[in-house]
Amino acid sequence: MEQEQTAEIAAIQSQIQALRQERASFAVQITPLENDSSSPQAIVQLYRRQAQENAELFAQLKGIDDAIAALEALLTKKQAQLTPRQIQSIQQQQLEEAKKQAQIHAERINELAAQLATEIRSLKACADRLSPVYWQIYYKPFITGFQTISVPHVRSDGEVWTIVNRIV
Repeated sequence: MEQEQTAEIAAIQSQIQALRQERASFAVQITPLENDSSSPQAIVQLYRRQAQENAELFAQLKGIDDAIAALEALLTKKQAQLTPRQIQSIQQQQLEEAKKQAQIHAERINELAAQLATEIRSLKACADRLSPVYWQIYYKPFITGFQTISVPHVRSDGEVWTIVNRIV
C-alpha cells in the first residue's frame, strides 16, 4: 500500500510537471505588453483582445490551469494521507534522483573542463611559437595571462561536493 501511494504521488507530480511545461510552451505564443506605462483599462483591453483573437489558445491554457489545480488538490490530499515515514521515504527517493542528475552534470562539467584545458594548452603552444616573431613586428606580446587561466572541476568526498578552479 505504501509503495502504491508513493507511486501515485510520483505519477501526479510527473503529470503536473508535464502540464506546466506544456503551458509554458503555449504561453510563449502570447504577445506581452508592449507599453508598461499603459493605463489599467488599456491593459485589460489588451488582454481581452488577445483572448478574443486567440480563443482556442486561451481555452487550452484555461483547461491546463484547471487540470493543474485539480492535480495539485489531489496531490495535497494524497500527501496528507502519508505517514511521516512515507514522507521521509519519498524525500529520500527525490534526493537520490537529484543526486544522480547532479552527478551527470558534474561529470559533464569535468569532461568539458578537460577539453577546455587541452584547448588552452594548444593555444599556449601556438602563442609560444608566435610570440618571438610577434614581438619583433608589433613590440608587444601576442597573448598574455596564461598563468591565471583556470577551469572548473567538481569533486566529492562522498557527501559534500566542491567546485574548484584548477589552473591550467
